[in-house]
Amino acid sequence: MRAVLQRVSRASVSVEGEVKGEIGAGLLILVCAMQGDEAAKADQLAAKIAKMRIFKDDAGKMNLSVRDIGGAALIVSQFTLAADLRGNRPGFSTAAPPEEGKRLYEHFTAAMQAEGIPTANGIFGADMDVSLNNDGPVTIWMDL
Repeated sequence: MRAVLQRVSRASVSVEGEVKGEIGAGLLILVCAMQGDEAAKADQLAAKIAKMRIFKDDAGKMNLSVRDIGGAALIVSQFTLAADLRGNRPGFSTAAPPEEGKRLYEHFTAAMQAEGIPTANGIFGADMDVSLNNDGPVTIWMDL
């Protein structure tokens, strides 16, 4: 699975002008299931993200996790993270098929909740408008 994490002071996702998910401080997580990914990978990704120390402590050092700060996660499906950029027009054939991608996206969300992280979501496969205030900025790319 692939993910892009953005440390945010707030974030939201809207579909057709209606807010579908929003959080305060925490992480905006853009996530993509790749062909061959299994539920265990989604679990592994959630566990790693929940423990990742990318939030500032009282000394201003990145020593705290999203769990430590009582933050939340806005999880947005993003199949374009699978982009193959060999030519001028990206290809996405390495992304999991939509049905499998949706299953793993939902499994990942449940795994984040099981890690004790409150979650909000976009709508899988929808044309979404994502808004965020990147804190730092801190943006991290992950590929498990």
